Amino acid sequence: MSVERPASGRRSKNVSSQEPEGWRTGPAWQEMNGRAARKRRILGAVGVAAAAAATLAVLRPELVLSRIPGAWDGGKSDAKTASHGTPAPLAPETARPSGAPGSTEGVATLARPFAGSPAEQYADGAAGIVLPEARAAGTMSQERIAAGLKLTKDFLVAANLDPAVIRGERPAAALALLDPYQEDLVTHTDTALGKPDRDHDPVTLFSRFDGKEVRMVGETVKTRGRLTFAEHKDGSVGIHADVTFVYPLTKKEQGSRAVERTIVRRVLDTDLLDAERFLVTPGKLTVRSYDVDIANSACGVHDGFLHPVFDERRPSGPAPSGPAVDPYDRSRDLDTGRREGCGTVTRT
Repeated sequence: MSVERPASGRRSKNVSSQEPEGWRTGPAWQEMNGRAARKRRILGAVGVAAAAAATLAVLRPELVLSRIPGAWDGGKSDAKTASHGTPAPLAPETARPSGAPGSTEGVATLARPFAGSPAEQYADGAAGIVLPEARAAGTMSQERIAAGLKLTKDFLVAANLDPAVIRGERPAAALALLDPYQEDLVTHTDTALGKPDRDHDPVTLFSRFDGKEVRMVGETVKTRGRLTFAEHKDGSVGIHADVTFVYPLTKKEQGSRAVERTIVRRVLDTDLLDAERFLVTPGKLTVRSYDVDIANSACGVHDGFLHPVFDERRPSGPAPSGPAVDPYDRSRDLDTGRREGCGTVTRT
C-alpha cells in the first residue's frame, strides 16, 4: 500500500542577525530521500500465488492480507537449524545483502509468532541494529562519530522498540533526542502526533499501533539492519541507518489466536555538524531525511497508528495488477518499484 509523502526540499536557512555572521542551522530535514518526490509506501496486500510468482498490486486504498509461508535461506548462516526446530540466528548484517531471502515452512502462532518468515532468524530488539567501528572522518573525531552512531541508534530504538510507543503512547524519549534547532521537524512531528492527517502522519517516523485494536504477541520485536557513515564535501559526516523491524500482533480481545506481522523498514539519515559553523545542540540528533516502507497496514488511514490486517478482513472485488514487493528483501532500495496508491507484498 502506498501513501503520498509531502515533498520537502533540502535547504539551509540563515539564522537571525543576533547570531554571528555566517552561522547556519543544519541542513533542513526532508521526509524523503532522493532527487524526485518519492512516495512513503504502506504495503498491505499479499499476492495469492507463490512468492516467486506474485504479481498483484493494490492501486486503491483497501485492506488485504494473506500469508504465504516464507523464511530465510540462511545466507551466511548456511541455513542451519537450531535443536528446537527453529532456524539458527543469522550473523549480524554488516553489508547490503545480495538478494532476497529464500523460503522455509512455518505458520505464525502465539507460541511462534515469527514462524515462516525470515524474521525468525533476526536478532531480538536493539541487538539487530549493527554499528560500525568508529573512526575519525572529515572534521569529526573518532569519539564524536562513535557518539553520533550511538545517538542515531538510540533514536531508532526509542522510536520503534519502546513498548509504550508501540502501544500508541507519545514517543517522548525519541522526541527528546531531536535537536530543537530543527524547528520545522519539531513542529511537523508535534502536529503529526496531535492532529494526524495525510500530510502529517507520525508512523512515518514512529512505530505506533492502536492499543484498543491490537496487542503485541510477547515482548520481542525482531530487527535486522546496520548503520554506516561517510564524510560530506564540507567536512561534516553523514550517518545512514537502514533497519527492518518486524512486529508480531494479535487482536486486542481476550482469546484471540490470530497472529499477523507488520514489517517496517526505515531509512534514516542524520548529520554530525561542526559547531563552529552550524547551530547545533550537543547530544541532540540532526535529521537530514527519513524514508519508510510499511508492510501489512491499512491503506488510506491517517490516524497516527499502524493497522495490521487479519485474514478474515481480506477485501473482495477485482484483482489489482502490478508488481509486488518482498518486505524482507533488504537488497533493494526503498524507491524500487514505487508508485502512488496501494501496493502489495509477497509475504508477511
